[in-house]
Amino acid sequence: MHNQTTEKNLSVKLIAWAVTILVSSLPNIVWQEFFGTPSIWLLWSKLIFLGSMFLLSLFWKPARALRNYFLIFFILFSIEEIAILVGDTTYWKNWFPAHALFIRSMFGIQIRRVGVALIMTAVLFFIYKIPSRFFLSPGMLDSKASKEFFIIDEGTPWNRLGWILSILITSGTLAFLLLAGRPSLSQLSKALPLLPFVIILAAMNAFSEELNYRAAFLAPLFPNLGKTHSILLTATFFGLAHFYGVPYGVVGVIMSFVLGYLLSKSMIETRGFFWAWFIHFWQDVAIFSFMAIGSIIAGGG
Repeated sequence: MHNQTTEKNLSVKLIAWAVTILVSSLPNIVWQEFFGTPSIWLLWSKLIFLGSMFLLSLFWKPARALRNYFLIFFILFSIEEIAILVGDTTYWKNWFPAHALFIRSMFGIQIRRVGVALIMTAVLFFIYKIPSRFFLSPGMLDSKASKEFFIIDEGTPWNRLGWILSILITSGTLAFLLLAGRPSLSQLSKALPLLPFVIILAAMNAFSEELNYRAAFLAPLFPNLGKTHSILLTATFFGLAHFYGVPYGVVGVIMSFVLGYLLSKSMIETRGFFWAWFIHFWQDVAIFSFMAIGSIIAGGG
């Protein structure tokens, strides 16, 4: 019986890893780097694959534990594609044109992302009924963290660790951006009036990404795969999704993986959303600030 349980658990983990990699941004990255911009067929392939896995989970026991995982992925990808189609409409482009000033164009992107997150919140409510089951609660803010190599000591309270990680991650991001962009004092002063908008955009982005790519995935993974694999899976998916982000490339993937790992860890160990959102928010303040500076350098505002 023990051997059968072990084999079943291993099968579930292997399925989870295979599906996550195949529907992640990795196929898109490979295609774009070697063949050019991926076409819509790649998305359709992922949706068909996820739909097939969902149907398979009705009959195949190892996949049954991941049924909600496949369903959540399928719904998220579908809603995100609808959001892209909305952004391509003439009506939306008139309100938020791509060539608009930084604030207007970025709000157009973030409104759609938050819209996706709100729909996903409704989906998760329907599946799990109780918000805490998909981590949509502040959580136990002072719960103890487990040891993480030499980085985090055993028993460090999250109401201390959350602040430390916020400062370290934001400072590291700022250092990277400063070295890459080298803005002048005059450019920084011109971007300062945009700071209130940057803060709002950062809050919106942190909420949508933590809901869509952290809470939504941890909810079906954690009860079935445990802490370690749940954290690694969500961090891998999150890291790969930032290959064309800020920062970009392999550095961006590594930095996003580490961030995703720590944020997933915080969500599981506190059983809540707050510290993951808070840490992510401050890093996004740094990133959006430099995007605002970039818009000024480029002649925008």
